[in-house]
Amino acid sequence: MTSALLEIQNLVKHYPSVKAVNGIDISLKQGICFGLLGPNGAGKTTTIEILEGIVEATSGEILYKGEAPGERFRKEAGIMFQSTALQDYITVRETLQMFANFYPANADINDLIRRCNLTEYLQQDNRELSGGQRQRLLLAIALVNNPDIIFLDEPTTGLDPQARRNFWDLINDIKAEGKTIVLTTHYMDEAYSLCDEIAIMDHGKIIAQGTPKDLLKANFDDVILQLPEAELENFDLSSFSVHKKDSHIDIMTDDVNRVIAVLIENNVSLSQLQIRSRTLDDLFLELTGKELRA
Repeated sequence: MTSALLEIQNLVKHYPSVKAVNGIDISLKQGICFGLLGPNGAGKTTTIEILEGIVEATSGEILYKGEAPGERFRKEAGIMFQSTALQDYITVRETLQMFANFYPANADINDLIRRCNLTEYLQQDNRELSGGQRQRLLLAIALVNNPDIIFLDEPTTGLDPQARRNFWDLINDIKAEGKTIVLTTHYMDEAYSLCDEIAIMDHGKIIAQGTPKDLLKANFDDVILQLPEAELENFDLSSFSVHKKDSHIDIMTDDVNRVIAVLIENNVSLSQLQIRSRTLDDLFLELTGKELRA
């Protein structure tokens, strides 16, 4: 499909004291997972809220299937908010049925229960759900109207690694059905694994956009050698490009053999040496000057 499912043109949102979104353009095709990333205050949350219809833009145009979002968009969009209050004293099944009643057409509830691994918890009160169970219920709610486009706002925040990976499998299954996903996340490994395309925002503008692999290839031609800072305290690093992170030193180089030879020559222990390719974390730091969770 070549036409855009969702198109954003020169989107602007100004508040009295800040330009939260300052003229961005995005075009999303059907069936992709699009990641919107940015440090706190970059404008990504405002952008998502405008797209969801929660906040009104100052100016710009949004087109959903070629027309301004309206009743059709509200019927065909699913939203999983970063923070959602669930009704107490009702069960998981009752919650799903309640939300299904809000729409004229629904997905198969039993299929949603199976896909989101909720079968064991159907009679459980919402108050008794674990973090992972709660997130799977919220995803099922976002899918209850069988949407064409789904907004997921930091859906795995607070989950343990296994629960996050399970959630990724659910998202990939949804994407495989041809549905379009708009994802915000603070986890770079999540964005790399799930997103076909990402856009990085800072100061209300998109500063980079493309596939994760293409963006890394366009910005880096080196690798990183990582060593504990204690191993390098007597070594002169002035001739290398380095970055200190926690108790480690990253040495950026396009000539691994030369760096290793110099380290050995200066009796630096390589027992804890790690060599890795560049990641989206590196890209984010390079482009914004700060880590994503700043």
